[in-house]
Amino acid sequence: MVQDMWDAGVDESILDDVVRLDAADPSGMLPQVASSARQVRESAALAREVGVDSLAADGRPRAVLVAGTGTSAAVGDALAAVAGSRCPVPVLGHNGFGLPGWVGVTDVVIAISGSGRDEAALSALEEADRRGCRTVAVGLPDSPLAHRAGRARALFLPAPVADGRPTRAGFWALLLPAVAVVRALGLLPSAAEGPEAVEAAAVRLEDLAVRCRPASETFISPAKVLALELAGSLPLLWGTTALTAAAASRAAGQLAANAGYPALLGTLPDSASLQAGVLDGPFGVRGADGGPAEDFFRDRVDDGAEPVRLRLVLLRDQAAEHPTVTRQAEAAVTAAAERAVAVTELSAQGASRLERLASLVGLFDYTSVYLALALGVDPTPVAAARDLSAPPTPAVRET
Repeated sequence: MVQDMWDAGVDESILDDVVRLDAADPSGMLPQVASSARQVRESAALAREVGVDSLAADGRPRAVLVAGTGTSAAVGDALAAVAGSRCPVPVLGHNGFGLPGWVGVTDVVIAISGSGRDEAALSALEEADRRGCRTVAVGLPDSPLAHRAGRARALFLPAPVADGRPTRAGFWALLLPAVAVVRALGLLPSAAEGPEAVEAAAVRLEDLAVRCRPASETFISPAKVLALELAGSLPLLWGTTALTAAAASRAAGQLAANAGYPALLGTLPDSASLQAGVLDGPFGVRGADGGPAEDFFRDRVDDGAEPVRLRLVLLRDQAAEHPTVTRQAEAAVTAAAERAVAVTELSAQGASRLERLASLVGLFDYTSVYLALALGVDPTPVAAARDLSAPPTPAVRET
């Protein structure tokens, strides 16, 4: 099915036709992506209004655990990246049910659910209440999560996520309350990660919204250019730091959910040894010049069709890269070029970790939607996610 898309050709012309883009996006995923800056500002303001700073009264926790699935799990990875390696306590994600055995009264649990009905977040909240943990809930107001937070006397931080919209479209609305929590707990010691970082991230996302707006011509829109670079390839997304690894993970999830498009995911330095073999495999050097990879695809498509080739996408953060990782990234570019594997390098931009995260996540959010529209895919519904869900219950697992 995917190869048939390449045979038919990607519709590049739609990217320069605002009317067609609007018609192909009936649920308005592009406008939802464009709301990212507003989500940052609104969710940060709401967290202050409901008294997130009161969390400081009980002192520093032993650890912070972020519980939830789907987009909420991505928020946990992003929060750990924003906290950084110098954070005085561990900031960890948990996408299972209940809580790990080590979590206790000295820990803070943040249960996150954009819909307010995620089973994992609800079970974590209940278990945290039983164990006497300090608990914060982030999600949709007037939802099961909000009601259970009230019964548990947990701090509830409302997230401005539109009810009925995909949770993945509210990433920033869920992340900023969590960032406000770790800041209130005194776990963001760097001056660069202060409140001004929130506004800087919003400005960065606004800039992307202007540059990536539907009316921008393809050759000047970084998201449209990247979408066309990825189309027809198998992306290998490698991050070079914890922050860019979190951005790469979010990117892979968005490509899958919005465009139905697969990507391989890795982080240097591990991927330099664990995944390097793909460069020499059927999607890499063996796929060039009509070698063995041509036979690999011949039983799937008619002769003459272009095989799917690997594209190495490096997400870099030179401000935080270890020198060894920098050398590995440079070696990866050289090795890919020697194998005729295309390479895209993207650098995080900004003074704070939050702003640098925004520069990459925002770009890929737009890219995933434009890739979907160029492939003739409606970026909003994910029928397979419904098919893979458990039988209907009052709670759901989020995408």
